[in-house]
Amino acid sequence: MTVTVDGVRDVLKNVYDPEIPINVVDLGLIYAIEVDEGNVKVDMTLTFPGCGMGPMIAQQAEWAISELDGVEDVEVEMVFDPPWNPEYISEDGKKLLGID
Repeated sequence: MTVTVDGVRDVLKNVYDPEIPINVVDLGLIYAIEVDEGNVKVDMTLTFPGCGMGPMIAQQAEWAISELDGVEDVEVEMVFDPPWNPEYISEDGKKLLGID
């Protein structure tokens, strides 16, 4: 089975920041997804760089992606440039937070 960017994005919608009840995609934490055959690289950020939940969120993202058929290697890299801001929250995420 071929791994796709959309497929990776879909499984990341099952990964949540435990402090905010919104998945990492709708929260705007996913900056980039690259798929090269079975190799997946994701650049993601946190709502703030010192977030103690960062390693756990990254691990959950890696586990979720690795469950996709055809995935051979997963790299989740934390990046902080540009810094996250609430404008990155999707329309669905804003509705869930009641800020639409």
